[in-house]
Parts: sequence; C-alpha cells; structure tokens
Amino acid sequence: MSRPADTIVVLRALGLGDFLTGIPALRGLRRAHSDARMVLATPERYRELAMLCSTVDEIDPTPGLGQLRQRSEPPTLAVNLHGSGPESIADLLALKPRNILSHKHSSFPDLQGPPWRADLHEVDRWCRLLDWAGIPCDPTDLVIPRPSGYPDRSGVVVIHPGAAFPARRWPPDRFAQVAAALHDAGHEVVITGDSNEVELARCVAQLAALPETSVLAGTLDLLGLVALISDCRLLICGDTGVGHIATATGAPSVLLFGPTPPNRWGPRGTGPHIAMWAGDKGDPHGDRPHSGLLLITVSRVLEATQSLLKDCA
Repeated sequence: MSRPADTIVVLRALGLGDFLTGIPALRGLRRAHSDARMVLATPERYRELAMLCSTVDEIDPTPGLGQLRQRSEPPTLAVNLHGSGPESIADLLALKPRNILSHKHSSFPDLQGPPWRADLHEVDRWCRLLDWAGIPCDPTDLVIPRPSGYPDRSGVVVIHPGAAFPARRWPPDRFAQVAAALHDAGHEVVITGDSNEVELARCVAQLAALPETSVLAGTLDLLGLVALISDCRLLICGDTGVGHIATATGAPSVLLFGPTPPNRWGPRGTGPHIAMWAGDKGDPHGDRPHSGLLLITVSRVLEATQSLLKDCA
C-alpha cells in the first residue's frame, strides 16, 4: 500500500497585496516539497489567481483568523505566512500538525522560529522565514502569467483610485486632474475598482470629463483585472493590492504612498515603477487621507507618468 502524500497547510488569509507578495515564499515551499499536497488557506476570491500562479494544489476558503477549517487528518506541516501571532499561530496549532513553521512568539515559548522584524519588506519577511528553515526562496520570483480568454486592452492607462482604508486614498479630484490631462494628451484612460468602488470611479470619470465607457469598476473579475493591467501602458494607483499586480505582470506603474514607506510595501521586480512618497509615516488604517499622501501633488504625479510613458513608448 502506497504512503499517502504529505500535506502542507499554508495560512495567508489576507488581502490581494498580501497574496501577491507571498508568491516567492509559496514557490520556494513548492520547490522544496514538490511531492506534497499544498493547501493554501486564503479568501475564496483568490482561488483562480492562486491556481494561475501554479503554487498550490488546493484552496481552503478562509476569510480571516479564527476561521481555519479543521481537516480530517493533521497536516504534515503548517506554515504561518499570515502574521507574527499569536492568533495565527493558535489557528495552525489547532490543526495538530506534525510540524509548524512560524516566527517565534512569547505566547508560545516552545515554538522555534526567527524573530519578527518590522523593518523588512513584506516579500523579504516570508522568504527569510523559509530560509531559516533551510528552504531557499527567490525574492524576485514574483511574476505571474497573463490570464487567457480576456480581451486585449493594450495601450490603455489604468487609474485605480480606491484603497482599503481612507488613509491610503489620494483625493478623487486629484486623480481626476491626472486622468483629464492624460485624456487630453490622447491617451485612453480607464478607471477601475471593485464593486464597492463604482461610485468613486464614476466620480473620478465625471470630474475628468471622461466617457461613461471609461468606468470599468465593478465590471471585471480578478483575473480580468490582472489581464487588463498586464496589457496596460501604465497603472496609476495608491498603496493597494492592485499596485502589486503591476509588479507581478511587469506593467509600468506610478504608485502613491502615504503612511507606509515603499521600502516595506513598494514595488519589486524588474518592471518600470515609480513609487512616490513624501517621507512621512503613520497609521495605514486611518479614517482620512494621510498628511504625507496629501503632500504628493498632481504636478508631481504627472511628471512621473510622463517620464514612464516616454521611457516605455
């Protein structure tokens, strides 16, 4: 009777940017355990994207902490790519894995692992965790393929004005001024967003005097958004998960950072990216645009876009 394959459960039940910055660690883990069945505990909305990246065998839909599904058999290994703990560690220990890989935490003194370092870039943080366990990772291994079956929108400029929290949202009237200038210069501009950002996208389009057809917010699934950004001539957005799609697809991008420095969450890889930051730090979950984000002017953003559009012509 053949021995059942090892099962590895990886917890990363976070947002889009978190998923994309975790790809190098997932790929390193995959290479080190090529015969194991890898299960990624992550929100259901990332299922198709995870399969596109060819890193895991199964998705365990997990909206967040405290919602990890119990399995019929304990996994061989549980990997904490979610956070420093203690909640994420407790979730994985509840699966009764044979082994666990996580950063160490004072609440679990018997658990071995490297110390948590707040100063690391998010990509490097998880690669360092696996490296501690003797699993090499390539922090530049971020590229994802363009999904097939979606229309070619090559040459468009994509503006994504939304972000998870107001602290990271540049004002819509400023996005509109950028959109209007690019439209007047002859570029096709489209405005994206999820189903909760349709009104924001329409507001930007109306202020910029763009046609209604320019609003794509609420019309694209996640892979459709990936295909659009993969095709686009330029992406302009704030510190949000969509910016990491540009990194993953090599699309040129101008990214606007406020309370969080780019050396923590900024673009990686070889693509042409400009990360704009005034140098201030603050709460990325704040309920109003961060003061540092507001120091980024329309003229500075237009200079950055013109530079990239010229270089990528």
